[in-house]
Amino acid sequence: MVFTTEEELAMYYTLSEYDIEVINRHRRDHNRLGFAIQLCILRQPGCSLVDLPEKVPEELVRFVAKQIGVDPTVFNLYAKRDPTRREHLEEIRKEYGYRSFQLNDYREISYTLLQHALENGNTLYLVQSTINLLRKRKIILPALSTIERLVWETRKRAEKKIFMLLTKSLCDWQKRRLDELIASSKHNKKTLLAWLKEIPGQSSPDAFLKVIKRLEYVRDLNLSINITDIHPNRLLQLARIGSRYDAYSFRSFKDSNKRYAILVAFLLTLSQDLIDQAIEIHDRQMLILQSKGRKQQEEIQKQNGKLINEKVVQFADIGSALIKAKEDGLNPFEIIENVMPWEKIVESVEEAKRLARPMNYDYLDLLSTRFSYLRKYTPILLKVLEFRSSKGSQPLLQALNTINEMNETGKRKVPDGAPLDFVPKRWEKHVYDEDGSINRKYYELAALNELKNHIRSGDVWVVGSRLHKDFEEYLVPKEEWNKARIEGNRLAVSVSATDYISERTSALHKRLHWITNNLDSLEGVNLEKSRIQLERLDKSTPEEARTFSLSLYNLLPRIKLTDLLIEVANWTGFDNQFIHASTNRPPKGEEKAVIMATLMAMGTNIGLTKMAEATPDISYSQMINAMQWRLHEDALTRAQATLVNFQHRLSLASYWGDGTTSSSDGMRVPIGVSSLHADSNPHYGTGKGATIYRFTSDQFSSFYTKVINTNARDAVHVIDGLLHHESDLCIEEHYTDTAGYTDQVFGLSHILGFRFAPRLRDLADSKLYFIGQSNDFPRLEGILRGKINTKIIQENYDDVLRLAHSIREGKVSGSLIMGKLGSYARQNKVATALREMGRIEKTIFILDYISNEALRRRIQRGLNKGESMNSLARALFFGKRGELRERGLRDQLQRASALNILINAISVWNTVYLTEATKILKEKGILQENLLQHISPLGWEHINFLGEYKFDLNRISTIDSLRPLNQ
Repeated sequence: MVFTTEEELAMYYTLSEYDIEVINRHRRDHNRLGFAIQLCILRQPGCSLVDLPEKVPEELVRFVAKQIGVDPTVFNLYAKRDPTRREHLEEIRKEYGYRSFQLNDYREISYTLLQHALENGNTLYLVQSTINLLRKRKIILPALSTIERLVWETRKRAEKKIFMLLTKSLCDWQKRRLDELIASSKHNKKTLLAWLKEIPGQSSPDAFLKVIKRLEYVRDLNLSINITDIHPNRLLQLARIGSRYDAYSFRSFKDSNKRYAILVAFLLTLSQDLIDQAIEIHDRQMLILQSKGRKQQEEIQKQNGKLINEKVVQFADIGSALIKAKEDGLNPFEIIENVMPWEKIVESVEEAKRLARPMNYDYLDLLSTRFSYLRKYTPILLKVLEFRSSKGSQPLLQALNTINEMNETGKRKVPDGAPLDFVPKRWEKHVYDEDGSINRKYYELAALNELKNHIRSGDVWVVGSRLHKDFEEYLVPKEEWNKARIEGNRLAVSVSATDYISERTSALHKRLHWITNNLDSLEGVNLEKSRIQLERLDKSTPEEARTFSLSLYNLLPRIKLTDLLIEVANWTGFDNQFIHASTNRPPKGEEKAVIMATLMAMGTNIGLTKMAEATPDISYSQMINAMQWRLHEDALTRAQATLVNFQHRLSLASYWGDGTTSSSDGMRVPIGVSSLHADSNPHYGTGKGATIYRFTSDQFSSFYTKVINTNARDAVHVIDGLLHHESDLCIEEHYTDTAGYTDQVFGLSHILGFRFAPRLRDLADSKLYFIGQSNDFPRLEGILRGKINTKIIQENYDDVLRLAHSIREGKVSGSLIMGKLGSYARQNKVATALREMGRIEKTIFILDYISNEALRRRIQRGLNKGESMNSLARALFFGKRGELRERGLRDQLQRASALNILINAISVWNTVYLTEATKILKEKGILQENLLQHISPLGWEHINFLGEYKFDLNRISTIDSLRPLNQ
């Protein structure tokens, strides 16, 4: 690949003084320029000029010619002189130490590459690794076919070794059981493999038991495979391939070792997934338990409200009568009976007793009625899953063991000495009966609820789980972190706690002093009554910007979405990223059209069946195959990055931003089927759904997306998008709405090198913090309400950095670890230290926010771009009333990613054609360049999303010759 942008040219093709000295040894300008170009091509991409698969870009010729002071057009003379090129190539070899690729190099590179192949089987990754190894050794790249053969053979050797490691301990009966999984079923019933792949559609005891049944089936296979010598990434790749194969495909394998190995990898990963599904169902069951309790309490209050009010009025009248009797010295009983007959009083008291709820009541006293419902699955939960815990959660584990023993022995009464330290204060009055004995129902309910809370926070972990492991397993080993501390890491802060605290104290005090000195001159800022109040920003987009945008869009040709995708694929090559998950082959010929149709079917949500009916040349089976094998998560991510990178290099995109800022926002999507991941949210009306959480760059490209719980706090997912988008964007500042921030996200973002900048709607109630004494800033004491605990930062700083390093290096996702830190009031020291560090960053940000109108406008513009992106997404995602109809999270993410591809393709196409439109206006002398920053490439009025219909007048059925029915 030859790079052509200004940044890339400067990075890869800047000549040194020595280079220019060597170049100037040659006579004539065309020889000097040709020699220089040969040298540059040998360095990047690493091949000789003769073997370069493409024409030397004019941008490169001009860039190099400028450095050596010659006319770039003379390069055409050099290109005609083959002997001279060969002489120069030999000279460069001797002068710079380059050499040709030899048989020994083949063996050595293959040996080194094998280690890469054992970690990652992706062909593109291995080809790039091979090229990097050759460049590092100054070996001139051989023909691409040679590199491909080397990669293919090495990959085969790696696969053979991994297959051997996965199958060498399998005995004959295990192989027979694996064969039974894929055996053809009788009477068209599902194969065992298809049964194992079923996804729970809802949270219920029955769904839990089905998950456990599948888990026990996998466990009964007794796959005690030693996977310590297999890289986790490679095992996951094989498992994903296994999840795509159906039973028929497995049966067609000629290599039985490969069949067994992929099945084993799939089953090992499936076991983890099933455990996580079981925990997810239990988590939701406990949430449903509490939700139903609250609803029942509300219903009781609604039903009894009138009667209770009547009793209050009656007893108020009786109370008034008693007061009057005492004051006037009258007979109280006679006075009371004047208010209400005695029989009526007795009847009213009895009715009040029936209406009365316990003192200090809450909905917990209503939960016992749900106990028997939960017992349909909870004994199995405690029997089948194995829990471990930190020291502080040992009483809870002991209580769970006690309950499990009671279940096994059939005992009804909680034994004396049963652990009670785990019981929260709120539950105590329910767990203990009036006589001091332990209430079995509430004891078990409290334990099960605490189990949910402790698993969320990481204080309890589940053996065999992927999402609920020992907290320590999520982090890089201490030895590895200690090495990174000394040798270098990719964190943005000092490894010294003292230096960090000193630097952040200085940064905080600098802003506090500035605000103090300039408070009276800050326009639109009011700090009275210990509240921060900001005036609303006025509109910054000129009125004429809309008219200017329309004038540009009016020049754009109308186009069908199908044609748009093909054009953009031709420009960018994003379709080449859809590498087959099994064969690792790129798409060719008609496969590209099938991929486009499949992307449209999923991205517009019309589905494969409807798309097959609308595309006579492309069948449903072709699209289902493409969806299963080519449109997998890694391929969609690479295709998305290709489109984002192309947009990043377009000159018009630089008017909107430089690719260093971004925003994220959620788009709520209803889910029209039973899905474990679907939730209701009153904010969005009735029905269940999920949220597509999308990251938008300042250049109007959507560079990351994921599907999250519709009730989840956006904040925990911010770090994932900033770290794992795989595009060339270098994000420095990120914007979210109010729901997108927590103190810990502020802290972690700073450590990782991002400036986190949310729009703060609750600014007036925000709590600001200080280091030292608040009276050092008397004018700001009203808003400085908390003191930073620098001691806990100092004591736990190294552990916080180890956690951040683990996230940065991909050992654990930011969303998973932030979810653990933010759950169930987890007050471990690392979480507390990170929160204190976040409070420093939040305070610094708020001080900047109120003192810098440009920052507030920048945040507003960034969020507006994300909202525009969501508007286009909703217009595109029109099929099936905009509902997702997939049960599994992976399938839902696949649809969301396909939608993202369509969005980015539209943005790229519009940007290219808007660039041409600006050229026309410039030629006419009416281009308003100052307004280009206010236009958007997300318009779609000129794009036909719906396809076209054909009316064939020659094929019309009459009432006497109807179309035949399906027999």
